[in-house]
Amino acid sequence: MAFEIWLAFAAASAVLLAIPGPTIMLVVAYALGQGKRAAAATVAGVALGDFTAMTASLLGLGVLLATSATLFTILKLVGAAYLVYLGIRLWRAPVTAADAGIATAEVSGRRMLAHAWLVTALNPKSIVFFVAFLPQFLDATRPLFGQMVVMEVTFVLLAALNAAAYAGLAARARRLVRHPTAQRLVNRVGGSCLIAAGVATVAWRRAAS
Repeated sequence: MAFEIWLAFAAASAVLLAIPGPTIMLVVAYALGQGKRAAAATVAGVALGDFTAMTASLLGLGVLLATSATLFTILKLVGAAYLVYLGIRLWRAPVTAADAGIATAEVSGRRMLAHAWLVTALNPKSIVFFVAFLPQFLDATRPLFGQMVVMEVTFVLLAALNAAAYAGLAARARRLVRHPTAQRLVNRVGGSCLIAAGVATVAWRRAAS
């Protein structure tokens, strides 16, 4: 892959990743509720989710989703329902005062990683998007496999860095909120954003049909 093409791909990917979506909402919600400990797990989940989505696209699932409205809708509704489920859990998470500060209900790193992975990988729009996006930067005169590997590694790394930046900012903002009432509000705002993302997904589907 020529350096100029790779640079254009990286720049376009960075711009697209910077636009907050359901995955970033989840990352921010966990960082606000759990602090820095959430960053590593959710960032790893985002990277794994994007890797899964891109690999699925390269293996042909994206083409199948683009041609099968039923399969696309089913996967989209499953992802929306999962977002709503996570939002409700976060909204209802208890907050208790501790001697060293405020501690929200703990969520294991493994669960946060799994949640971020599923939310990212279950987004059919991302899979179909990769099918349309990646070919724009492929050089048909060169071996395709190597180019695809370079693009996948580049996109996953940029996605991880983007998620880490959002998580870091949210974790710093959390330090300013120490009162239990404020922490509860943070959890409910984050949960509400996830629920809204899930509902918006369904609403968009109905409006488009």
